[in-house]
Amino acid sequence: AALPGPAPADWAQAPLDPAVRAVLVGFDEHFSYAKLCQALRYLLRGGPDCLLVGTNRDHRLPLEGGAAIPGTGCLVKAVETAAQREAFIVGKPNRFMFECVASEFELEPARTIMVGDRLDTDILLGNSCGLTTLLTLTGVTALDEVRGHRESACPARHSLVPDYYVDSIAELLPLLGE
Repeated sequence: AALPGPAPADWAQAPLDPAVRAVLVGFDEHFSYAKLCQALRYLLRGGPDCLLVGTNRDHRLPLEGGAAIPGTGCLVKAVETAAQREAFIVGKPNRFMFECVASEFELEPARTIMVGDRLDTDILLGNSCGLTTLLTLTGVTALDEVRGHRESACPARHSLVPDYYVDSIAELLPLLGE
């Protein structure tokens, strides 16, 4: 998307596609002010009938060596703030994604394990869907954070505690051969 002119009044007058009925916010390395303006215009034009959907709320994506980049959650929050409404999140930790997969592949939650490196997405999804959960400590979560949730008196924090953890997914490879 490009801004159609030099002034905000121009940006608000650019033509919109009449077929658009939803705004989807996902990872976009080319996210821009122009795209934010366009998303807001579609949401204002369509009102509550124009869906606002986000893929996830990950606020940060970890990189090697402790570095990180902003995650999709930052983009979702920008559109939510502009539109003054909350997006429906279809990705983790929303059950929607698991229910779609479970219905397609007839998964049994009691025989399914959720493996992930984030408490607030991967482990929360697994726990809320009745799955066994395994945290890998190669992402954004440290073991001290797990201990803090486990020792807390807050029931919501308990939903972030995994059943098991490993330092690296590589620790599981020998077990897969058994």
